[in-house]
Amino acid sequence: MAVMRHPASVPVAAEASPSPPATSRSVEDFLAAGQRHNTRRSYASAVQHFESEWGGLLPAAPDAVARYLAHYAGALSLNTLRQRLAALSRWHADHGFSDPTKAPVVRQVFKGIRTVHPQQERQARPVDLGHLQAVDAWLRQAQADAAVRGDQAAALRHARDRSLVLLGFWRGFRSDELTRLERRFVEIAPGRGMSCFLPHSKTDRLGQGQTYKCPALSALCPVEALSAWLALSVEKTDGPVFPAIDRWGRLGDEPMAPTSLNLILRRVLEAAGVDAAQGFSSHSLRRGFASWARDSGWDIKELMAYIGWRDMKSALRYMDISGQDLQQRFERALAR
Repeated sequence: MAVMRHPASVPVAAEASPSPPATSRSVEDFLAAGQRHNTRRSYASAVQHFESEWGGLLPAAPDAVARYLAHYAGALSLNTLRQRLAALSRWHADHGFSDPTKAPVVRQVFKGIRTVHPQQERQARPVDLGHLQAVDAWLRQAQADAAVRGDQAAALRHARDRSLVLLGFWRGFRSDELTRLERRFVEIAPGRGMSCFLPHSKTDRLGQGQTYKCPALSALCPVEALSAWLALSVEKTDGPVFPAIDRWGRLGDEPMAPTSLNLILRRVLEAAGVDAAQGFSSHSLRRGFASWARDSGWDIKELMAYIGWRDMKSALRYMDISGQDLQQRFERALAR
């Protein structure tokens, strides 16, 4: 009978992991890319404040986080304290530690701070159509005047700012969404409309990207304004739609800072003769559009779908209901 023999055991070297190509990116690179730059920066600053300014140790115990909150109660706004908690929560999750910010003692201390130091959330003034018309007229004239005197830098800035304001209003974009728009992701059909793709945004948790559309309008048209701006800055075929512009009229390779939209909006509103321009911010464009849409009969679900809001609470925060509106509603109810 034939005997089956097993071959002698031969040591086999452990299979080496393939060497990554020189151009490959690390896991850390992709983890960082999964979080918005502004969020990473603000979280890093918050963690540094906890460690360096207050002297906290990481990982932190719930009691330490509670004492940190109590120490800065009243000195920092409730929104800032919430942001600090979110940053500490993220740090512990990223490093594999249990989250001390979810402990009952931390929640109770924060609830007590809200009671002892109540704060009314300040809302930016909404930009309305009258403001938009005034700004559009002023920027058109300012651009024409700059072109006549040969000030190319000023002409470029006025054209960019006009497109920035009109698109920001009619699309209800946040400042970071506006400044992250890229030329390669913009498609324009003159006289019909435009679409732009954002690879990621605050509400796009999965990073799948989203396409936003905007129609051409007979007045205050964002499509016409953007077309004019892109034609004027034709030297740039890629990169950000809204780059920084230096004093000599050179367009930068990087997008303008999101915070600069506050300054631009206040400056052009003031130049256009709008009172109390310092009360406006980049949120004013989104709040203004939301209020206009409500007054124009948009359903709340339509507005949420157009803007990209995921929950009703976010939408309602941006919609102003004036005292006159409330009075009219009450009077209609009383007349029934």
